[in-house]
Amino acid sequence: MRKWTPLLAVCMGTFMLLIDITIVNVALPDITSDLQADFSHVQWVIDSYALSLAALLLGAGGLADAIGRRRVYVAGLTIFAAASVACGLAQDVDTLIAGRAVQGIGGAAMFATTVALINVSYEGRDRATAFGLWGAVSGAGAGAGLVIGGILTDLLSWRWAFWVNLPVSVLAVVLTLMVFTETARRRVRLDVPGMLTFTAAAALVTYAIIEAGEQGWTARVPVLTALGGLLALALFVVLQRRSENPLIDLGLLARPVFAGAVLAAAVLSCAAFGSSVLISIWLQSVVDLSPLTAGLALLPLSLVSFAVSGGLSSRLHHVPVARPIGAGLFLIGCGSLLMLLVQPGSSWTALLPGLLVVGLGVGLAAPPLTSAALSAVPLQRSGMASGVLNTSRQLGTAFGVAILGSVFTSLAADTLADNDVPAASQVASAVSGGQTHTVIQAVPSGQQAQVEQAIHEAFASGLHGAFLVAGLVGIAGAAIAFALLRKGTSVEEPDPMARAEA
Repeated sequence: MRKWTPLLAVCMGTFMLLIDITIVNVALPDITSDLQADFSHVQWVIDSYALSLAALLLGAGGLADAIGRRRVYVAGLTIFAAASVACGLAQDVDTLIAGRAVQGIGGAAMFATTVALINVSYEGRDRATAFGLWGAVSGAGAGAGLVIGGILTDLLSWRWAFWVNLPVSVLAVVLTLMVFTETARRRVRLDVPGMLTFTAAAALVTYAIIEAGEQGWTARVPVLTALGGLLALALFVVLQRRSENPLIDLGLLARPVFAGAVLAAAVLSCAAFGSSVLISIWLQSVVDLSPLTAGLALLPLSLVSFAVSGGLSSRLHHVPVARPIGAGLFLIGCGSLLMLLVQPGSSWTALLPGLLVVGLGVGLAAPPLTSAALSAVPLQRSGMASGVLNTSRQLGTAFGVAILGSVFTSLAADTLADNDVPAASQVASAVSGGQTHTVIQAVPSGQQAQVEQAIHEAFASGLHGAFLVAGLVGIAGAAIAFALLRKGTSVEEPDPMARAEA
């Protein structure tokens, strides 16, 4: 048993940081009601975590090389635990959003060191077993987050979705200090200007998209913020070209297979998971499911994904990577379009066909992404390539939540206005944040039935817009990724152990 204690320490941190991507989803209606938040705040509760995780992931790997991987992993666990406590104690939504951003910082430190810690702890067959178990834990994280979040919110409070991280973090820190020795350090020059400009670009573009849903796509603030984000992105590109130690070797993106894998990772996260926040809120505030039941209703996607990835990944050796990735993204797009079956009076079962097809697509496309990206780059760039791929996944989630949320808000507001609901934009923001019952109770009793029907129609209209965009993104992404990946090798890595060392 002692042999597997290092793996346990790493898996605890990995599981914790991954379930926190979804554990909050089913708690969002309770959070918005308790903290009096609107929908833009709801989006930032998710996106602040994903953005800080994405922005710092590449730099965290270099920092671990410079000061030691064990030290960075323990620091990440400590930061994550402290931020989780702060989130659980938050008395306003701005504090919660800030806490989520700090959680992302800790998550980046953990995510950037887990693979390296496993790699130095095991050899040969044990190493392969360890990576297999770690992959299984990673794959189970999203589904477990939905269930755990629902149970804690139902039985205790949404705050326990954050407080539960404290004992896990403490145990992981103790195990890490017991079983890992500090790795050798080497001199690394961190690209701080690159990290700052990349973070600014991602945050400003996300802010612009979220505000566009509230103020309109041509309003002054979203347009100016988007321009600021594009300028920051341009500056980032200039800095990367001039830096001796860039965060991203932009030349890698000129390789079609690598660019296709990075694009596919972003499309997968955006199309498959960008609407999960909206679905969770609809299930609880319109269909009237409990947090636990809502989490269970979303579970088929994760279960099918886990089963398909586990059952098919070993059978895809020597299959060109373009086929499973392209087919998977296409299925994700088709599954999103199937969710258009949702109508104003629908129950959760209207989502089931779409969730199953999306899960099938995720299970097919996700496993070969890493091997596709690594097969396209020189061995010495494997670490950077893996970091870019994981960053792309997180950015896909952040942009997906922002884009689909903005589309939802705009269409819901239009539908409410067509039904002569006063202050349609404000009502749309409130109901999309999970405050449907509060809005209805504030209306005179004689108008409540009419307003409730209008809200149900608005929710269905907003969801249709979000599902349509997700479906088109998935299908278009499948076509582009397939074209780029056609020059790729088989799913099987040519030298997995050597790449693990890198």
